Amino acid sequence: QVQLVESGGGLVQAGGSLRLSCAASGRTFSSYAMGWFRQAPGKEREFVAVISRGSGSTNYADSVKDRFTISRDDAKNTVYLQMNSLKPEDTAVYYCAATPFPTTNGKAYNYWGQGTQVTVSS
Repeated sequence: QVQLVESGGGLVQAGGSLRLSCAASGRTFSSYAMGWFRQAPGKEREFVAVISRGSGSTNYADSVKDRFTISRDDAKNTVYLQMNSLKPEDTAVYYCAATPFPTTNGKAYNYWGQGTQVTVSS
């Protein structure tokens, strides 16, 4: 089992920045690719970013490319999402998730955190 806990969400003005953290415990963190997803009220869960195990290859949704950066620190069992130039449409609950293999498909992820709220005001 893997337990994931997100933190770092909050209220920020458009154009501002936040850094989300996801702390993992349980099975070996480095064995998993780690992804970030988000879900706005009344909308489907949306892929945001993923970082692979080993190589650290990354992939981003088009809506966040050049603004968000995903990273991981295996020694700390933590994955991060640095969010810059935030827009009101980024407002959502952000979830981290773990999967044996990197993918944009949320259905492939085995473990999920409980989410952290990000609200971007205009």
